[in-house]
Amino acid sequence: MAIHNEIGRIGEQIAADYLIEHGYTVIEQNFKRPYGEIDIVARETRDLLVFAEVKSVSWETARRGDPATVTHETHRPEDNVHPQKLKRLARTIESYMLNRRYTGNWRFDVLAVYIDQTIRKAHVRHVKDIVIGA
Repeated sequence: MAIHNEIGRIGEQIAADYLIEHGYTVIEQNFKRPYGEIDIVARETRDLLVFAEVKSVSWETARRGDPATVTHETHRPEDNVHPQKLKRLARTIESYMLNRRYTGNWRFDVLAVYIDQTIRKAHVRHVKDIVIGA
């Protein structure tokens, strides 16, 4: 497995654990459709689903001098949730709700996960209520 895929997998688990620690119930991970994927579907309250996109970056990789990675001081992983990604996510969320016959309230969040494998620590920045449609 490529290092960026491994970092992504680790980051998604850290994000799921973070949500659970903050009172959410993780319902599903990696809901896939041909046009997109929802990393985490969680319930914050009885009547609110949260669709979460996880973006991860490794500080360790940056410190080793990997030219494909920038340092945590200059890179915000959540910046990778660009308009095209939002469009695919909106379609995938709609598919999820139709497939599950969900008609209640929902929200879209981004969890930015900064991983330092050297000291086995991570920091999560939770950005809530991202607008995904006009």
